Amino acid sequence: LNASLSAHPEKDELILFGGEFFNGKKTYLYNDLFFYSIRKNSWVKSEIPNPPPPRCSHQAVVVPQGGGQLWVFGGEFASPNGEQFYHYKDLWVMHLATHTWENIKAPGGPSGRSGHRMVLSKRQLLVFGGFHESTRDFIYYNDIYAFSLDTFSWSRLAPSGFTPSPRSACQMTSTPDGAGVIIYGGYSKVRVKKDVEKGTIHSDMFLLKQDGKDGQEKWSWSRLSPSGSKPPPRSGFSLAVGPAGRAVLFGGVCDEEEEELLEGDFYNDLYLYDTAKNRWFPGVLRGTKSEKKKRRRGKKAGAEDESAETKEEEEEAVARGPTEVIREIVTEDGTVMTIKEVIPGAQEEEEDEEEEEEEDDSASAPMVEPCPRSSAMATVRQGKLYLYGGMFEVGDRQFTLSDFYCLDLHKMDCWEVLVEMDPKMQEWLEESESEEEEEEVEEETKGAEGEEEESEDSEDDQEEEEEEHPVVQEGETVTDYQIRTEQYWIKLARANMGPNAKDKKVAKVAVAMAKVFYEDQ
Repeated sequence: LNASLSAHPEKDELILFGGEFFNGKKTYLYNDLFFYSIRKNSWVKSEIPNPPPPRCSHQAVVVPQGGGQLWVFGGEFASPNGEQFYHYKDLWVMHLATHTWENIKAPGGPSGRSGHRMVLSKRQLLVFGGFHESTRDFIYYNDIYAFSLDTFSWSRLAPSGFTPSPRSACQMTSTPDGAGVIIYGGYSKVRVKKDVEKGTIHSDMFLLKQDGKDGQEKWSWSRLSPSGSKPPPRSGFSLAVGPAGRAVLFGGVCDEEEEELLEGDFYNDLYLYDTAKNRWFPGVLRGTKSEKKKRRRGKKAGAEDESAETKEEEEEAVARGPTEVIREIVTEDGTVMTIKEVIPGAQEEEEDEEEEEEEDDSASAPMVEPCPRSSAMATVRQGKLYLYGGMFEVGDRQFTLSDFYCLDLHKMDCWEVLVEMDPKMQEWLEESESEEEEEEVEEETKGAEGEEEESEDSEDDQEEEEEEHPVVQEGETVTDYQIRTEQYWIKLARANMGPNAKDKKVAKVAVAMAKVFYEDQ
C-alpha cells in the first residue's frame, strides 16, 4: 500500500517502488523495486545497490531525459513496533539506463512530508501540499516548490491569487501546454479541541499558471469551476493521466463520522477530467454489448474520427443522467463493505432492450471490475490504465490488496484482470491472535515432521469445507439459487458475523454472499 507506480518512458514496463503493509499489529515498510513487463505479464524484483531508505506515501515522477529517470521525493517511515516514525525530505533519482540510484543533495527544498503531490511541468518538478505528523501535533501544507532539472536546484514559488487551503492526497495534473498544473480535492484535518480531530474532504479545483519569459516567470493561482458531472466528494482516489492529457480518477472512500464511529463508503467508479475543456464526465464502460451497438451505428453513420467519438462519449455520459446506486461487497469471512457507484440511467436500458434479447449471453455475464477500494496505485502506458492493489476497511479491519487490472482508455470496454485477488493471502492479526500465532511459531520451530503433515491435512480439510457450498444447478438463475440456499447462507453469515449481529444485517450479508458465490461459479 502507498507505493509509487510509474510507467517507463521508453519501454513497455511499469515501475513500483516502496510502500507499506499493515497486518493489524505491525507495519512493514519497503524500499524494494519491481519492474512489471507488460508483454510478459510478469513482475520482476530488481536488486539495485544503495537504494533510498524504506518509505511509503512518497511521490515518484518519470522523466525521459538521460535514457529515462525516476525521481523520488519525501514520504514517511514507521518501524514495525511503532516506536519510530518520521518524514523524509530527501530527493533521489534512479537512472533507468544504468540501473543506479543517486541521492541528489540540493538545499532549499520542501520540509519533510508525505501525502504530497509531484508532477513534471516542462523542465521542472513541482511539489505541492502534503502533511507532517509527530507524536504531539500535525500540520498540512499548501506551499509549492519547483526543482529545476537543468540546474538541480530548489526554489519556493510565491504565486499570487487565491491559494488552495492546506491538504494532502489531492489530484495534481499538468496542463496540456505544460505551463501549469490543476489541483483537485484532497484531505486535511484540524484539531477542534484536545484529543478531538475533524477531517475534511475537499472537492474544489484550482489552476496554477505560469506566465512570462524564462527568468521572469510569474505564477498565479485561480479557482476553477468545471462543467459536466463532477465526482462525489471522496478521499484516497487514484489518479493517472490518460490520452489527450485527460485525468483519470478511480475509486476512493467517503468517510462518514458519527460521534466516535467512522464508517467509509468505498467506490470503484471512474471519472475523467478534460483539462482542455475544464469538464468532468463519468467513465462509463461500454462492454461487449455496447461495442456491437457502436458497430451498428457506425455502419449507418460511417467512420468518425477520434475527437468526434470522444465528444459523443462525453455527451452520452452527461445525457444519460448517471444514477448513484448503493450495493454491498462481502469478503470471504463475511465482513461487509457498503459502496456507491454510478450507473447509466434507465433511458439507455430501454433503448437496449431489443439488443439484450439478441445478445443475451454477453449481457447476462457479469462484467469483471476491481472491487471498491481506496489508495490504489495507478499509471497509464500507451493509452492503457494500469491499477494495482489498494485497500478497504470493514470496522477496525484493513484489507490490503495485491490484484492488478488494465483498462484500454481508447476503447473503454471492460477491465482486464492481470493478477487476480487471492483472499487466502489476507492477513489480519488482532492482539490476542498475534500472541497466539507467536506461540504457534515457537512450537513449530521445535519442529516435527508430523506437524507438517497435520498442516497439509488441515489445508485439505479447508479445501473440502470450501467445496461444501451448495453448487449452482444447470440453468439456475441467481434469484432461484438464493431462494433455494437461503438458510445455508444465513447460517454461514451468522457464524462469521457473531451472535450479536442484527438479523436484518445477517440476511443482507447472506444474500450478497450467495450472489458472490453464484457469480464465481
